[in-house]
Amino acid sequence: MKSVREIIKEKPIIGWLLFIGTMIIVFLIGLLASSIVERRTEAVFAYSPELEFEDRIEPRNEEWGKYFPRQYQSLIETKDTSFRSKYNGSSMIDMLEEDPRLVVLWAGYGFSKDYNQSRGHYYAVEDLRNTLRTGAPIGDKESPMPNTCWTCKSPDVPRLIDELGSPEEFYKGSWEEHGDEIVNAIGCADCHDPKTMQLKITRPALLEAFDNMDKDINQVSHQQMRSLVCAQCHVEYYFNKDMVKGVPYLKFPWDNGMTVDAAEEYYDNMGFKDWTHPLSKAPMLKAQHPGYELYQTSVHAKRGVSCADCHMPYKSEGGQKFTDHHIQSPLNNVANSCQVCHRQDANELISDVYERQDKIIQNRDELEKQIVHAHVEAKKAWDLGATENQMNEILQHIRHAQWRWDYAAASHGGSFHAPVEVSRIISTGMTKIQEARIKLARVLADLGHNEPVPYPDISTKEKAQEFVGLEMEKLNEEKQEFLEKVVPQWIKKAEKRESSWDKES
Repeated sequence: MKSVREIIKEKPIIGWLLFIGTMIIVFLIGLLASSIVERRTEAVFAYSPELEFEDRIEPRNEEWGKYFPRQYQSLIETKDTSFRSKYNGSSMIDMLEEDPRLVVLWAGYGFSKDYNQSRGHYYAVEDLRNTLRTGAPIGDKESPMPNTCWTCKSPDVPRLIDELGSPEEFYKGSWEEHGDEIVNAIGCADCHDPKTMQLKITRPALLEAFDNMDKDINQVSHQQMRSLVCAQCHVEYYFNKDMVKGVPYLKFPWDNGMTVDAAEEYYDNMGFKDWTHPLSKAPMLKAQHPGYELYQTSVHAKRGVSCADCHMPYKSEGGQKFTDHHIQSPLNNVANSCQVCHRQDANELISDVYERQDKIIQNRDELEKQIVHAHVEAKKAWDLGATENQMNEILQHIRHAQWRWDYAAASHGGSFHAPVEVSRIISTGMTKIQEARIKLARVLADLGHNEPVPYPDISTKEKAQEFVGLEMEKLNEEKQEFLEKVVPQWIKKAEKRESSWDKES
């Protein structure tokens, strides 16, 4: 067999072909090596920069954006309000206009004045300023809400807690006292440690809840943290005025567990109520947004899927993979959220979500109607001279039924996250309100009233608000004056403070 040298000597063209082939291979290997080095360099830049912040918690998302441009650009997309699904989305929805019965259910409570479906995180501060629930604090007039209501709205909150030295110092006082301090939208410092960029819990209530359950939050996995940073805010909570005298201290009712029944038992045992209903006189509970608690009962949670997997899925840009910080409904991003695991057609997946929601909301609406009836019938009983002994058990049934309805309604997505548990909650609520109405019928009969109590005309938000005695024209005028006179002063003062930070650095 001839050697390679002999073959090349006889046919020089083969030598040239071997030479050219070798050069091409070397060139391609060089390109591959260069690409690997470049990607590693980009990864270091993308994930491990040394943030040049002062010794304060930096609340301005745009400052973080200088180091994390891709994440920041996706974060500010939360200002997009164009998406609306069948029931929710990112657009502004006047829920009292959509469903006037809510006005009666929340009569005597701030939500009967104003309740809009939340927009994206970008609007958290603005929407809290605008809502009628925070009132119109002008001059010496205080807001009806405490500073605690700011807790979930801005990365200025962990900054202030750090500067003031304790959570109770932040919580105390009325809502307008921190108006010029809370100006930056929900963002980076709410969930990340600026030194390590690891996920971090920045709200004391969640840390305290874990301590009360004898759980060590430092032992949870990174995947669990991708849900827990959401659980800082998307949970049921209440303001405890007994922990620190005179302070509405933010607390999670998880001591007995995270279920609707455990929270109800917790509230009942301590005699807690959010308000007394002016029609029925029932001691009411207002569910906040127990999304995390219901998610815990879901199939997704049992399979290790986190909140971020669906609401902040990974995306690729310029060869880099990173978490999409455009926090939104997965229904507006089916390809990157649902279809990563589920191979069905996008329209089929969306149809499946709507089918679950339709069935649950149908039953929820029926429970809602029954509770309105009960409030009106209870008022009739009081008007006819009912005694507390006659009414106490009935009012407890109303309290528990509406608590279950509200827990299912306020969880925002619970009908998809945990359809089996939400269905159970609604069915137990229906049982309780039926018991209340049966007992009310007996009380009314004992008081000489043997006819159905007329259902009020609450066909529109305006009629419902008039029925419960709200002076909406006055409330709206006062709010407009507040927005025109007070809020611009807050913003101007905040801009001056933040510009001084830049000078210091």
